Amino acid sequence: MARGLFAAQQIEKKHRKFRWNDRYYKRRVLNLKVRSDPLEGAPQARGIVLEKVGIEAKQPNSAIRKCVKVQLIKNGRQVTAFAPGDGAINFIDEHDEVLIEGIGGRLGRSYGDLPGVRFKVIKVNNVSMPELVRGRKEKPIR
Repeated sequence: MARGLFAAQQIEKKHRKFRWNDRYYKRRVLNLKVRSDPLEGAPQARGIVLEKVGIEAKQPNSAIRKCVKVQLIKNGRQVTAFAPGDGAINFIDEHDEVLIEGIGGRLGRSYGDLPGVRFKVIKVNNVSMPELVRGRKEKPIR
């Protein structure tokens, strides 16, 4: 690298050029998170349940994780969301309105042994999912 008296311009130019090799810089500058994210950068989003699906867990686990296909209200995109809790899927019916949020995997990708599932259901018809599972609240009939 140049170290001379008039090297600052060259060093700065190289610094700008090679910053693009840093994946975090690139994602930030090109707004890749907001573009690829179905929630469009928001922490949570509302959606309508299209169907209930069972998703097989990845190896070495063997289980059928209960999930729902959700169509987001804000942009019409379809995502798969996990229903956390024992028997939680029984409180969700088709055409219910749910609130979903990220499930907390690495870099906004899938979590744990759930392939392709990046979101979880936190409310059904404006009632908190954990409250329903614990039996503290009843689900309203719409």
